[in-house]
Amino acid sequence: MFEHFEMRHIPALFSATVMTFGGMWSYFDPRAAMLEFGLPDRIASTPAAAAVMHINNARTTVLGMCMYTLYFRHEFTACDTILAVLGAYAGVVDSYVVWKEGNPRKAAFRLVSSWMLSAAGFAGWTAGR
Repeated sequence: MFEHFEMRHIPALFSATVMTFGGMWSYFDPRAAMLEFGLPDRIASTPAAAAVMHINNARTTVLGMCMYTLYFRHEFTACDTILAVLGAYAGVVDSYVVWKEGNPRKAAFRLVSSWMLSAAGFAGWTAGR
C-alpha cells in the first residue's frame, strides 16, 4: 500500500490525515474542535455554531479523502495542487477569522503552518518536481 512512499510525500499525507480525521472531530465534540481551531468559547459554546462546524468539516473530511485517493492512485501532481491552493487560501481565511476573534497566536500558527504546506505544494514536493 505504501510501496511508493518517499519522505517528500509527508506533507501531502499529513494534510490528508489532518483533514480526514480532524474534520470528523466536530461530530464527537464540536465545542472542543472549535476551541482547538482557535475560536473563542462564546462561539464554541453556541449550538448554532456546532451545526455550521459540522457542515464545514464534512467538506474538510471530503478534501482529505480526495487527497488520500489521489495519493494512492499515484496522482502526486494533483496532491500538490490541493496542498498549494488549499494551504494558501484556507490558511489566510482561517487565520484572519481566528485573529479577528481574538486569538492572534493561534492565527499566526495556522497561517505559518498552512503556508508551509502550501509552499510544499507549489514546489511540487509530492510529485518530485
